[in-house]
Amino acid sequence: MAKGEGAESGSAAGLLPTGILQAGERPVQVKKEPKKKKQLSICNKLCYAVGGAPYQVTGCALGFFLQIYLLDVAQVDPFSASIILFVGRAWDAITDPLVGFCISISRWTRLGRLMPWITFSTPLAIIAYFLIWFVPDFHRGQTLWYLLFYCIFETLVTCFHVPYSALTMFISTEQRERDSATAYRMTVEVLGTVLGTAIQGQIVGQADSPCIPDANASTVNRTQSSTSIKETQNAYLLAAGVIASIYVICAVILTLGVREQRESYETQQTKQMPFFRGLRLVMSHGPYIKLIAGFLFTSLAFMLVEGNFALFCTYTLGFRNEFQNLLLAIMFSATVTIPIWQWFLTRFGKKTAVYIGISSAVPFLILVALMESNLIVTYVVAVAAGISVAAAFLLPWSMLPDVIDDFHLKQPHIHGTEPIFFSFYVFFTKFASGVSLGISTLSLDFTGYQTRGCSQPARVKFTLKMLVTMAPIVLILIGLLLFKLYPIDEEKRRQNKKALQALREEASSSGCSDTDSTELASIL
Repeated sequence: MAKGEGAESGSAAGLLPTGILQAGERPVQVKKEPKKKKQLSICNKLCYAVGGAPYQVTGCALGFFLQIYLLDVAQVDPFSASIILFVGRAWDAITDPLVGFCISISRWTRLGRLMPWITFSTPLAIIAYFLIWFVPDFHRGQTLWYLLFYCIFETLVTCFHVPYSALTMFISTEQRERDSATAYRMTVEVLGTVLGTAIQGQIVGQADSPCIPDANASTVNRTQSSTSIKETQNAYLLAAGVIASIYVICAVILTLGVREQRESYETQQTKQMPFFRGLRLVMSHGPYIKLIAGFLFTSLAFMLVEGNFALFCTYTLGFRNEFQNLLLAIMFSATVTIPIWQWFLTRFGKKTAVYIGISSAVPFLILVALMESNLIVTYVVAVAAGISVAAAFLLPWSMLPDVIDDFHLKQPHIHGTEPIFFSFYVFFTKFASGVSLGISTLSLDFTGYQTRGCSQPARVKFTLKMLVTMAPIVLILIGLLLFKLYPIDEEKRRQNKKALQALREEASSSGCSDTDSTELASIL
């Protein structure tokens, strides 16, 4: 399609008046100047990448520790905990398209169109995050307390993360530069998960939190237990304070170190794209639907593991004091292998990286399901699983810009849809994760989960094993089958890149004056 447009522009040149042709000769000098502006320095890429850490640090702490915190520290009953987790994640999913809509109708400012959202949401987000980890003195309204501040925080962090995700399309117009910046971002984000796991796990792990060996334990044991719970609660608050500080520092670096760039053809558009028209066009774009369908299932698999891993290690494997170290092993392995996956996808293609990277988790999940409790083997599996986690982190955000580029070629006069693409991808994955966490926590209630017990019934242990091993395996296999339908391979990416470059050069050459631009557009 883009090649056809280029041919038309060449044939239409003979129809143009001489004055316009002379004006059109000027872009020969302008062509090379935008290319210099498109190059990103390492400092720019690092400042952009640091902005991904707040979402991952807080998300990792909540994803790995919120469930066990609600059940064993705040002592919320499993049914109420399932309501908090499901409604919180579902609301988090709903806020993504809402924020995407608000961004799509917002105007460009001196800071840009996306940066104001990041700047003004940060201080309120850290307050809400801190209150999630605070245990109120009243017991009757605890469920409402955690649900309220969980939803508020997820709304505010969405106001940070959706514009930050869409910023990928505005830091450069070069596909190679965006891919490189995405690799930097994914490396820092995985480092953020390591940092979140280390801070939350190690600080909380230092607190003395003995379990209750029997539901009919004596009053003395329960009094001692209540004292230790206070220590654990304070440890969670300390960890929340440290993570909130990191959130602020990263947001400041992102704001000061990154500037948004507008596409040359977008600056010529004066009329704002209606949101629902843009949504209809985005949701009818075939490659986008196929991409989010595949990653919906694979992301859901890893989120199931994330949400239940702490309980699985504590009760099924019996590693109560080791699960935070196992998390560190997974995330450290993922951090180290992110650059390897970036090299792999540039060398062999993104679809190949999807098949090999995500499927590599299946043998290790099977091993965990079949093996007896063995700490050394568990650490080996954790390190190997981190390799697959790295691929799951990198690939969705590396492939979404390709889909958006393909959309721009098919709809060259439609602009401002980038937040819709990113927000609805996050919407589907978050909503599915909310459903999965709600169902998994509710299933623990049905199988007889005992709050703060030293051990759990056999049915609970079996349920946790299924949630962490067999269910993710099935979801990964379904996701990989759906990826067979995804049409953008490396050859298609190369064609799109050349066509987009021609479109941008044409837009730059036609931007010499408003009158000439209008006349050129009408003739073409």
